[in-house]
Amino acid sequence: MEEIYKVKLDSLYGAFAIMANGAYTYLTDIKHNYSRWSKEAVDYFGLPSEYMENAGDVWMENVHPDDRAIYAASIKELFGGKVSEHNLQYRARTKDGKYIVCTCRGVVIRDERGEPDYFGGTIRNNDTLSYFDDISNFRSLYGFLEDLQSAQWKGESIQIMLLGINEFSRLNDIYGYTFGNRVLQEFAKMIDTEAHGMGEWYRMDGTKFAIVCKKSSVDDLKNLYKRIQYNSIHDFEVDGNRIVLSFVAGAINLDSLEVSAETVYSCLRFAYYESKNNHLGELFVLKNNVGDDKRFAIERINVIRNSIVNNCEGFFLCYQPIVDATTEKIIGAEALIRWKNDEYGVVPPVQFVDVLEQDNLFPELGKWILRTALVDAKKFLARYPGFIVNVNLSYTQLEKSDFVEDVLAIIEDVNFPPQNLCLEITERCRLLDMGLLKDIFTRLRKHGIKVALDDFGTGFSSIGVLRELPVTTVKIDRSFVMNIEKNNSDQNTVRFISELADSFSSSVTAEGIETPEMRELLLRFKIKSLQGFYYSKPLPMDEFMDKYVNA
Repeated sequence: MEEIYKVKLDSLYGAFAIMANGAYTYLTDIKHNYSRWSKEAVDYFGLPSEYMENAGDVWMENVHPDDRAIYAASIKELFGGKVSEHNLQYRARTKDGKYIVCTCRGVVIRDERGEPDYFGGTIRNNDTLSYFDDISNFRSLYGFLEDLQSAQWKGESIQIMLLGINEFSRLNDIYGYTFGNRVLQEFAKMIDTEAHGMGEWYRMDGTKFAIVCKKSSVDDLKNLYKRIQYNSIHDFEVDGNRIVLSFVAGAINLDSLEVSAETVYSCLRFAYYESKNNHLGELFVLKNNVGDDKRFAIERINVIRNSIVNNCEGFFLCYQPIVDATTEKIIGAEALIRWKNDEYGVVPPVQFVDVLEQDNLFPELGKWILRTALVDAKKFLARYPGFIVNVNLSYTQLEKSDFVEDVLAIIEDVNFPPQNLCLEITERCRLLDMGLLKDIFTRLRKHGIKVALDDFGTGFSSIGVLRELPVTTVKIDRSFVMNIEKNNSDQNTVRFISELADSFSSSVTAEGIETPEMRELLLRFKIKSLQGFYYSKPLPMDEFMDKYVNA
């Protein structure tokens, strides 16, 4: 090995090491088949030296035999130019002979002719995460994701149930956290006994538990859930105290599908919160049906989820106009997310948004939506200076501690007037802590950003939210408008909502306008603006521009 090659290798290695952030670093001079690896990796995995020839062959011996094919295929795609980044989880053997799960990321640096020159990146040791829960003696969330990935590598069919204890904080308030931990310990013993032989239990976040089964049916999970509910009501004691627990639970049945563990977990969380929010704690089973595209629903979710990782590729916005109720002139538009690709075609949001809202990637999509909507709306403002663009929010975005800062940073970066932005929150967002919501929207209102309550009247919390939050617009749900010409109750409801909103100095938008008669009837009430198919369906950006801006 010429010294000049080693000097250059060391120089590039230093750059990779700076960005490693606790992971092991590696760098290979491909043309000379010479590598440098971090000393920590050499010591942990028992490698020959920091400097190695044929490091690819050496490392392949450390990769678990069952994972070598997928590892080799990923490297082949990377070197062949099919992908630009190597990002893979697999098992690797440590110095003492045990296998741990690694997350390996790498890139190929090409020369001036486009030929592979260097291959470098990081290997993160996932074993440093906590895979074991001391309270329940179950594997943790990280262990759940690891075992799920392993099952899918093997092509196993599995059934999963996620259940959680309702209002556990109230029990902690009465008895204290120490006793609360004792409850979780005894509960773990009880559910483990009830599910004996069915599968593996895991302690997830908070008071949630999951079971992964390989030979059970959905009916088996339903019966297990019923037994747990019965025992927790009739026969559950902790240190002589009779404790009654209630639950919510979601489940999914997975055949051999090529989807990530993170996608499965997002779908499972969706089923869990469907049970909690819409089914009174009854076990909700997410159906993994085949759609018109001949693909399973969870496969489709997996592809869409990966699109977020890939710079939101395939996502686009449509815009539905909002018009002045009196003049019927356009005064704004609502930005609505869509997704498409060559294989699946256009997938409507109803098939992916609710599930992806449970995913920790969704805030990234939310930022993309906001940025794209503001960039597009600047073109509308040239013709309509008072134009307001409405952007929907997810409760997962609002839970982020830096949400307000992200919004303001995007507005500043796009150079968009904040007074021309309206952020819409739905009924699900209102499940968040009211103090948190009030703080968020008070800060946004100080910058001139408007706030709308979407789907108003569909949930129990609507009036309370209107009273507590600095709301500028109330959007009456279309369910109260669609039969308004014939239904006196709907007319009275719309009248009540419009007068209520007016008393809080909030304007009112009626959604779902489909006929001129509906519009004429709504003019009797204090409705400021209208939205619906009577004026336009949601349009892609170019069609919206042709119809409303370039015309």
